[in-house]
Amino acid sequence: MNPAAAHTTPAAAPISPLFSLQGRVALVTGASRGLGLSMAQALAAHGATVWLNGRDADTLQAAVQQTGAAGQTGGGSAHALPFDVADEAAASAALAHLIGESGRLDILINNVGQRRRQPFDALPAQALRELLEHNLLSAWHLCREAARPMRAQGFGRIINVTSIAGPIARAGDAAYTTSKGALEALTRALAAELGGHGINVNAIAPGYFATDTNAGMVQDPATSAWLQQRSSLGRWGRPEEIAGAAVFLASDAASYVTGHVLAVDGGYLAHF
Repeated sequence: MNPAAAHTTPAAAPISPLFSLQGRVALVTGASRGLGLSMAQALAAHGATVWLNGRDADTLQAAVQQTGAAGQTGGGSAHALPFDVADEAAASAALAHLIGESGRLDILINNVGQRRRQPFDALPAQALRELLEHNLLSAWHLCREAARPMRAQGFGRIINVTSIAGPIARAGDAAYTTSKGALEALTRALAAELGGHGINVNAIAPGYFATDTNAGMVQDPATSAWLQQRSSLGRWGRPEEIAGAAVFLASDAASYVTGHVLAVDGGYLAHF
């Protein structure tokens, strides 16, 4: 074998029809950075027309450019859709604009989430209400808006991004755990209600990922040492490692998967 040939980068393999998203239209919320951006890029790379949501239009443009570049290999494209998911009127108007431009909506990924670590007896009720607005009620509203065109099409994929904090808990994080547990329950409820319309509803539960939001913990040696002992793979997840789960659940490869929560956590839930 020619030694030089071993270092040649192979040509990109064609996308399997099972995982192809060509002709599909997707909306990913909270896609300006982190896990949302990684999922948006992966959908575009597999052929989808992806609408990226974020509150800041300027920040969103950079993410759209990155996603559009990723889409060049698979025939996908990217567009900006700035709005605040907690503003129901703005969300409804944004979905109407998307449908008007693209003619359909096939995939919704509810990725927006907030966190407030605080003991439950020190957390004001209003703070819990605000967290539920962002982590649960915004997803509820977008699911309802997206389900209308999906019903008419007889096809849809809804993916809610929950957390490993849905099925398990730790002290000082009651509000976040409550909101993510409720989002898991909503996922199951909508899978039961929408399955007859050709709409699959699933969730992705991320573990510990090295995102900008978690930068402080990533840089803390004690936290990384703890994670090494606590999880099966013994490391932080890379944001791009969420992408495969999103593509799978959005594609025909998951045509008989609904009401499921897919943990992408490096074995955190399996390890003790």
